[in-house]
Amino acid sequence: MQSSDESTLKPRDARAPIALMTCESGRKLAETVCGHMGKDLIPTEETWFACGEGKFEIGANIRGHDVYIFQSPIGSQDSLSVYDRFIMLLHAVEAAALSDAQYITAVVPYYPGARQDKRKGRTREGISAGLFARMLQSAGIDRVVTTEIHNDAIAGMFNPTLAHLENVFLTRRFVHWLKSRNLVGDVVVSPDVGYLERARAYAEELQADLAALSKERDYSKPNQVLRSTLIGDVQDKNILLVDDIIDTAGSVGAAVDELKSRGARDIIVACVHPLFSHPAWDRLHAVKEGADKGGWNFQVVGTSTVVHENTPDWYHSFPIEKLLAAILEKINSRGSVTGVQNQREPVP
Repeated sequence: MQSSDESTLKPRDARAPIALMTCESGRKLAETVCGHMGKDLIPTEETWFACGEGKFEIGANIRGHDVYIFQSPIGSQDSLSVYDRFIMLLHAVEAAALSDAQYITAVVPYYPGARQDKRKGRTREGISAGLFARMLQSAGIDRVVTTEIHNDAIAGMFNPTLAHLENVFLTRRFVHWLKSRNLVGDVVVSPDVGYLERARAYAEELQADLAALSKERDYSKPNQVLRSTLIGDVQDKNILLVDDIIDTAGSVGAAVDELKSRGARDIIVACVHPLFSHPAWDRLHAVKEGADKGGWNFQVVGTSTVVHENTPDWYHSFPIEKLLAAILEKINSRGSVTGVQNQREPVP
């Protein structure tokens, strides 16, 4: 019987000629990805009117093309809100659809609304992750490429006859990048029970022990953690605390306090999506100052899913652009995305 391994299959033709374009908030990400792909961005113009309305215009023929539109919903590039940026993405998608693109893919490393994926026991609130999926589909999207989405089940919020969610996992490459820079620990700690399985993947790659914090939240208040309880042993151990999202860094501060009270030594915090909403930087600086006074090492690592400029020397960013470039090429050529994201070689 012939093997079904990808290496034994005949190469497939590209879906359509590839075209890359970007919303302004995603330009830095897009330009770096395009550099890795050896391609230029299609000229576009994004306009915001005085009343707050916006529009998106494409400056080249994309009829019959496989179009990829970049957007960064959160970051320090401009003063636009996550909703402003999402609406502009919808304008861009519709512009591509009305320009008769063959396929339209949104490249959105951080999927907005991903933490609003269920009602959490309350019935009179919306489910924004699903709302955003329906809006993208209505605008004409065929696929959304995102990274390490907060809940894998969000993929089921897309109608598979209309659009697909391509959730890219960074863990394997991220771990080896961390190892190459000695940003690891003796124990991998999950900040809550919900992230334990992803933390286990880090621990297995690093051949490290695993521990977890059980967080008790007050869901009537945003970003509010009442207390954390440690499950595992961190006494006299260096810690790698891993999470998918850091928003205001309140959980980070509480976790560090709990780990230090249990005898942990150096602590490195690593996350996929460093949102760092106010007052995150102030809180992280305070932890760093406390670490310096206490004679222990504190470092923070994020990825380039969210852009931050003029960062302190204790913050490190893992670049995802080369991986995204490889994945977009695989999608265009009908290749294996899983094979690319599971490679162990670190991305420079």
